[in-house]
Amino acid sequence: MINVCDIQVMKPLLAQHGFHFSKAKGQNFLIAPWVPESIAEDSGVDAQTGVLEIGPGIGPLTQQLCLRAGKVCAVELDTRLKPILEKTVGEFENLEILWNDILKLHIPALVQEKFSGLRPTACANLPYYITSPILTALLEAECFDQVTVMVQKEVAQRIAAKPGSSDYSAFSVFCQYYAQPELLFDVPAHCFMPQPKVTSAVITLRPYQQSPWKIDRKDIFFRTVKASFAMRRKKLLNGLASGFPELGKTGIANVIAACGFDENVRGETLDIDGFAAIANEIAGRLRHD
Repeated sequence: MINVCDIQVMKPLLAQHGFHFSKAKGQNFLIAPWVPESIAEDSGVDAQTGVLEIGPGIGPLTQQLCLRAGKVCAVELDTRLKPILEKTVGEFENLEILWNDILKLHIPALVQEKFSGLRPTACANLPYYITSPILTALLEAECFDQVTVMVQKEVAQRIAAKPGSSDYSAFSVFCQYYAQPELLFDVPAHCFMPQPKVTSAVITLRPYQQSPWKIDRKDIFFRTVKASFAMRRKKLLNGLASGFPELGKTGIANVIAACGFDENVRGETLDIDGFAAIANEIAGRLRHD
C-alpha cells in the first residue's frame, strides 16, 4: 500500500500526472498519517459496515476505510484524480469509485443499492466551501448510522454548540434535530498540503433512529428556527414577527406567552424542545387563521 501521506511519495506522484491543487475545489491533501487512521478508527467502521466517502482526493482516508469496512463507495468530482487513485487504492476489491457530484445524487437510493446487508455510514474530509450543503444532504438522507467528517474547527464547534453559547446557530439546531454530535479531535494546519489558514476538527454525528422531538410540522419548525436567528441579538418576538408576518407582532407575542416564555426571551437561548413548542403553537394558529 502506497503511503500517500508521505510528501516524498505524494509530490512525485502528483507531478507525474501533472496534477495541480485546485483552490476552487478546496483541495488540501493530508500529509499526517495519524489523521486518516484516527478518523477511520473513530468512525466505528468494521466488516459489517458500508461507507460512503465523499471526496477521496488521493486516497489516504480511503485506504484506511478499505482496510476496515465491508465496502467503501467513494464519490469524487475531480476526474484528474483517476490515474492517481488507480495507483493508491486500486488494489482494494471492496472499493467502488463514482465519478460524480454528491449533491446531484439521490443519496438514500445510492446507499440502498451499494450497501445491501451492511450498516451504512458516511465519512469525509469535506472541503470548507461546501461543508454545509454536503452535511445537510447527508443528514436529510436519514439513512446513515453514523456520519464522521473533518471540517473547519469553527464549523465543528457550531454544529455541537449548546443553546446560549456564541457558536449556537440555526445550523446547530438543524444538525442536532437529526443527530447527536460529538467533537472528536483537532487537526492542525501543518497536517495538510497546501496548508489551510485554519485549524480543522473531526466531528461525528449519530443520527436518531427515531426522532425524539414532538413537532407537528417540520417546515414550520425550520422556518421558526431560521426566523429566530435572523435577528440574533434582538428579542425572539422581533425575529418571529418578521418571519411570520401573517401573525403580526401581537400574534407572535401571544405565541411566546402561550409557550410560557418571557416576552424578552432571545432565540439563541432556546433548545430544540423550546423551538418545537413555539413552532407547534405557530402551526396551530396558522391552521385556524
